[in-house]
Amino acid sequence: MQDLVGPPEALEWGTLALVAAGGYLLGSIPFGVILTRAGGAGDVRQIGSGNIGATNVLRTGRKDLAIATLFLDAGKGAVAFLVAKALFDSDVAAAIAGGSAFIGHLFPVWLGFRGGKGVATFFGLLLAAAWPLGLLAGATWLLVAALLRMSSLAALIATAASPVYALLPVEALGLPAASPIPLLVIFTAALIWIRHHENIARLLKGTEPRIGAKTP
Repeated sequence: MQDLVGPPEALEWGTLALVAAGGYLLGSIPFGVILTRAGGAGDVRQIGSGNIGATNVLRTGRKDLAIATLFLDAGKGAVAFLVAKALFDSDVAAAIAGGSAFIGHLFPVWLGFRGGKGVATFFGLLLAAAWPLGLLAGATWLLVAALLRMSSLAALIATAASPVYALLPVEALGLPAASPIPLLVIFTAALIWIRHHENIARLLKGTEPRIGAKTP
């Protein structure tokens, strides 16, 4: 494959554009909407916060659909990254594919660019890009969620910590020198904070719902 596509640093802009488009289309598949409709739980966009992610799917009362949504949304980022990495042997192509899948989840063309908040896709992407980094971020989420029972707060703290974790020596994270992964982490973490602006407002007011709570 390397003979076909050339060295990673020589990938053409057209190739990278196709990588980005493929990642975006994969990321834009709205699994939360598909699963809740197929499972007879209605349209998740009309329930709770209206978000298409696993936390809001859980508010339908269907834990099975919420777990499936969680893994499928996480898989979008991981698959996009790993496939691009395997095809082109390029961390840059992989980062573009994974980042584009993340953007696709946040802004899916099929739903009028109104998608999820990207937390599951973020964790899946991190695990694929640098599994020690993904584990650290995931452990942070689990700890905060267990202590405070707030998914949004756990996500905000975990994503804020992730760029700090990405400053660890590349050897500890299994990354090559000059890897684009730290930049990818900063970019995706910033978007998650932007997408959580309503949650941040509710957290400041003390009205943010807790994990498993049903909202009108």
